[in-house]
Amino acid sequence: MSARARRSWRRMRPAPATVLLLAVGLGIALATGHHSEPGEVGRQPVAAPPLTGTTLTGARFDLAAARGHVVVVNVFASWCGPCREELPLLVETARRWSPQRLQVVGLNLRDGPDAVRAVLKQTHAEDLTVLPDPDGTRAVAWGVRGVPETFVVDRDGRIVAHQAGVVSRQWLQDHLSPRLESG
Repeated sequence: MSARARRSWRRMRPAPATVLLLAVGLGIALATGHHSEPGEVGRQPVAAPPLTGTTLTGARFDLAAARGHVVVVNVFASWCGPCREELPLLVETARRWSPQRLQVVGLNLRDGPDAVRAVLKQTHAEDLTVLPDPDGTRAVAWGVRGVPETFVVDRDGRIVAHQAGVVSRQWLQDHLSPRLESG
C-alpha cells in the first residue's frame, strides 16, 4: 500500500466508528422518545383538534358543538379501496348508536364533491355526515398519515382511541360501547 493510500485509510477509519456512534445514539433517542398514538395502552387522552366546516350537504359542522356526544371521525378518500369497504360499517355504527348520542363524521381527503357523492352512493353510505377536506389541511391538523384513519372523541372532546387503517366491527364495539353505556 502506498503512503498516500495509508494516509487516506487513516482518515477514513474514524468514519465507521462515527457512523456506529450516530446509529447507537439515534436508536437510544428513538427508544426513549417513543410517542404512542392516542388509544395505545398507557396513553392519556388528548384534546381533539378543531374540526369545523360545511358538510357535503351544506349543513354546518363543529366538533366543539358536539360536546356531550361521542364522535367517530373517519378520514377517507374515494380512491382508497379499504376506505370504501369500511364506509357501510360506519353508517351502520351511526344508526345503531345514535340514540346513545354517537355521531359519525367522515373527513373526506382530497376529493371533489362529485367523487365523494359517487363513493357514498356506491357504498350505500349517503347518510354519513361528510366534511370535505380538499387540500388536506384538516387531516394534517389531526396528524393523519394515511387513509383510512379513525379517531374516537369522547364526550369531553378528547381523542381516546385511534386506528390507522381499517376499523372492524369489534374495534368499534371495544372503543365505543364503554363510552356510550356510561353516558
